[in-house]
Order: sequence, then structure tokens, then C-alpha cells
Amino acid sequence: MSKRLGRTLVGLSASALVALTVAAPAGAEPNDAPGAVVSRELLGPDRVIPGAVSATKVTYWSTGPKDAPMTSTGVVYRPEGAPPVGGWPVISYAHGTVGVADQCAPSSSVPLERTATHLGHWLEQGYAVVTTDYVGLGTPGVHPYLDGRSAAHSVVDMVRAARAVDDDLSSEWVAMGQSQGGQATMFTASLATDYAPELDYRGAVATGVPSNIENLLPLGGPAFPALPLKGTTVYIANVLDGLRASRPDIDIDSYLTPLGKTILDDVENNMCYTEARTKYGTVTLGQVLTKSLDNPVFMEAARELLTVPTAGYDRPFFIGQGLSDIDGPAPLTLKFAADLAANGVDFAFHTYPTDHLGTVPASVPDSTPFVAALFSGRQPCTGSLC
Repeated sequence: MSKRLGRTLVGLSASALVALTVAAPAGAEPNDAPGAVVSRELLGPDRVIPGAVSATKVTYWSTGPKDAPMTSTGVVYRPEGAPPVGGWPVISYAHGTVGVADQCAPSSSVPLERTATHLGHWLEQGYAVVTTDYVGLGTPGVHPYLDGRSAAHSVVDMVRAARAVDDDLSSEWVAMGQSQGGQATMFTASLATDYAPELDYRGAVATGVPSNIENLLPLGGPAFPALPLKGTTVYIANVLDGLRASRPDIDIDSYLTPLGKTILDDVENNMCYTEARTKYGTVTLGQVLTKSLDNPVFMEAARELLTVPTAGYDRPFFIGQGLSDIDGPAPLTLKFAADLAANGVDFAFHTYPTDHLGTVPASVPDSTPFVAALFSGRQPCTGSLC
């Protein structure tokens, strides 16, 4: 049974279960409003990261592709000590690429050491940390990889859900993310105040942001060159799989070779990113595609998902970029930063002599005072002064 068919059946069962467990009064419609909590679970000590006194897994409603209701999961980490007046300020953290299969959801396993260390730093600064898995990753439906709006909704609704399960969390919050989560964070920064006006969104920190990918896709086809970018084929397979689920009108399978269909089925049902990259690391994108992606219908859908806004931000944000990053190449991010500046957006931009994963720890000395300024109401360092 395919994941899409299986999840449709599971989704119908889950909807019935939600109607039984959260409806009030009897006979009322289930509450699928964004941020509404479906369930909560206190996780064991092995899942509590340094700096936290507890870890609570929540399942909650959010908004997926085409603004359809979908569920997501995530974890609420509460810091040590007594909350300040007004409650713990919140960092909503968006994770990097892990894959699109259900078993890849970060909340389903012990956090990676580097992730625990990074999140622990923010807990030690006196912030609650909440981490979404994104819609469809461990919940019914296919995870729409790099669908920026869907991911942003998950990031925002995670704050709503966290505050519903912990009364000591403030309405003040900051978005933060790396890699896939960096893109999610930028989309979050573009829509947070409109999507959740009841919350006090202060700003964002994004590192390793994938941008301008849509400008490479028209080159996609059987003759696509073997680029020296780590994991390119698996990254694009994840994007195509998300489009296959959210835009059936495009008929993604018609673009795929038999090998391409196998890879998409594997990433959707069987393999997380690291395993898929190991198995398919030598496969070129040209071996996956039977025809060019450069047609109006496909490109319209791809731009809707992938194009990171270059204007319209109403809160300060921070971008960190590794100069030797080959997952989110620096030239693409430099173009993104130039487009932001050309549109008069005021932001902090920092580069570091490191790779994709190394950008996160390298940026902490700069992002820590930036976040502190956001929560204190002071103007953080932005523009040419940084």
C-alpha cells in the first residue's frame, strides 16, 4: 500500500478519533483550527535535552498546501527555573532536512547531539524552545518538502499549541531555523504577524537558507549536468515528492524515469535523507528525469512553493551563511541578500568560513545578542552596522 493511500485511510480514522476525543459539547464539530491540540505526551528523561526540565510532545492542527487543514507534531521544551513575569519567551525552531518519510520526524527519536546542544544554548538563555516536525512528517498526508508557506504555518501553530499545553509560555516569540528550517523561518518572518495576530512575533534567525532554487529548476531534464552540490538529487526528489502529493494535476510521474519513480517512492515511504543520500548519492538528476521541467505549469507550482519572499517583512531578521556551504551555496544566498537590500529590507547578514552544518555554531555569538535585543524591545544590529 502506498503511503498516500495508506495515509488517506489513516487520516479518515484519525479524524473520527479526534471528533470523539476533543469535541465539546457532545455532537460538536472537531476543532481543527490552526494550533488546536489533538494530543499531548510527556516524554521520558532520555528525550529531555540539556537545559530543559521537561519535554512534551504535542499533536496539533495546522495549515498545509492549498490552505487545507493538516496535523503536525512537535516538542515543547521548558527551561529550568521559575518563569519571568509574563511567562517564558518562546523560540520556535524549524529543523533542517531529515527526509519526508514518517519515521524521519525528529520528535519520534532522541535528538541529535548537535541539535540538543544548539537548542540547549537557547534554553540556558531563558527561553522556552518549541520544535515542529512540519505537517505530514509523522502525521497523515505526505510532507510537502520546501513548501515554504506550509512549513511557516507549522512553525507558527507550534507556538499556539505550546501555549495551549503550558500556561507559563509568553505570547512573545522568535522564529529560528537551519537549512530547510532556514527557508521555513524566512517564510514565517513574511507571514507571522498576519497569520497569528494574537501572538507577539518579534523577529527571526535563519541560517543555511535554501534560496533561488526555483531559478535552477528550468535546467532540470535528462541533460542536467552533474553539479558538485551534495545531495542534489535527493533534495530535488523530496521536492518532487511533495509536489506529487499536493499538485496531482501536474502528473509528476510523467517526468520520471523508472529509477526516478523508485527514488521518490523510497524517500516517501522507506528512507530518511542520510540513507537516501548514501544509496543514491551517485545518481544524477538527469538520470531521474525523462523530460524538461521548464514548462509553465510546473514552474508556476515550483515558484509557489520555493520562492522565498524578498520584500514585505515587518520585523527584524538575521541571516547566517557559510562560505563553503555546498548544500545551500553562498552565491545563491548572496543573490537573495542583494535582492532583499535592493527592496529596502533592513536585516543582519553574516558570513562564516565554514560549511552548511558549521554555520549554526559559528553564528551563535552573533545571533545570541540579536535575539536578546528582539525580546527586550531594543533595535538589533542590522544593515551596514553589523
